Amino acid sequence: MKLTLFFLLIFVLSYGYSQENQRLTIEQAHHLSQLPMKCLQQEYPNKLGQVLNSQEELLSPQQLHPVFYGCFDWHSSMHGHWLLVELLKSFPELSNADSIRLKLNEQFTAEKIATEIKFFSTKYNESFERTYGWAWLLKLQETVDNWEDKDAQHWAKILQPLTDVIVEKYTVYLPKLVYPIRTGEHVNTAFGLAFAHDYAEHSSDTVFLKLIKKRALEFYGNDINYPIHLEPGGYDFLSPALEETDLMRRVLPAKEFDRWLKKFLPSLRKKSFSLEPGRVSDRTDGKLVHLDGLNFSRAWCLAGLAKNSKQYAHLNQIARMHIEKSLPSVVDGDYMGEHWLASFAVYALLTMN
Repeated sequence: MKLTLFFLLIFVLSYGYSQENQRLTIEQAHHLSQLPMKCLQQEYPNKLGQVLNSQEELLSPQQLHPVFYGCFDWHSSMHGHWLLVELLKSFPELSNADSIRLKLNEQFTAEKIATEIKFFSTKYNESFERTYGWAWLLKLQETVDNWEDKDAQHWAKILQPLTDVIVEKYTVYLPKLVYPIRTGEHVNTAFGLAFAHDYAEHSSDTVFLKLIKKRALEFYGNDINYPIHLEPGGYDFLSPALEETDLMRRVLPAKEFDRWLKKFLPSLRKKSFSLEPGRVSDRTDGKLVHLDGLNFSRAWCLAGLAKNSKQYAHLNQIARMHIEKSLPSVVDGDYMGEHWLASFAVYALLTMN
């Protein structure tokens, strides 16, 4: 494994990551795919986040979550599955494609998904993984739906009942949420709504889409002069400011979004705008390593904004700088980052494309 990680580091630093042309290559895709492949069926260590109602519910991670039990926790397993599907879709010539398909076919069965659904009906676990894990499930469903591949269409049908449960939970929860959650960790409301918006738009669920837009405008429509200089927090892997921006560019027409952003983050328009990447002091610490994830999520927000409007093209340079800061750490070999950072890195790199 150390040799594999060494070669991955060489690929990351050597292939296609110039300041002018930052792209994910087939070589990196192959090596990055090995990280979720390594942990997708690795049960321990594991952080369950479960509420126990009785001793009988004290089951193993695989018994509780027969699909999403690996990669340390449910949500990391979720975006590990997404990563493998996305890499297969983007790079069908992957040398380990057959192994990936075999593993995903082992994971995605109707019986296993039924057990996953059952867990959400247990007392006090109705809000399990709200809304970060929910958002990644919707992104996974969107990705398999959009891929005209025999296996992917099979996986889409298998996943859909769980996705329907999560959409229903979203529609019950969102009207009850009085204030948005403006944190840089899992429960960030804007991040959850951005991925939910992508799924609602993809699935033509007009009721869900209308609810997401309504709540986004109510939560963030009147925000002005956000103090982005106070970010990041010590455990952040999401930027509250940029996740909000990433959501609002989805829900507002271009001219309205431009007016909103001028009030919310006026400094972004300046060619002199700068943003220092997050610095990680200890990558064996599961919380401190979050800041590598922050660099990738900032990058996809900034790159998405630059794609949306030419006047923000200068933000691509800052996005690249953030990716380059943390990309080598994806392969540092410590499980606290290894079990999830590849997903963030790939999502950021694909956004740059």
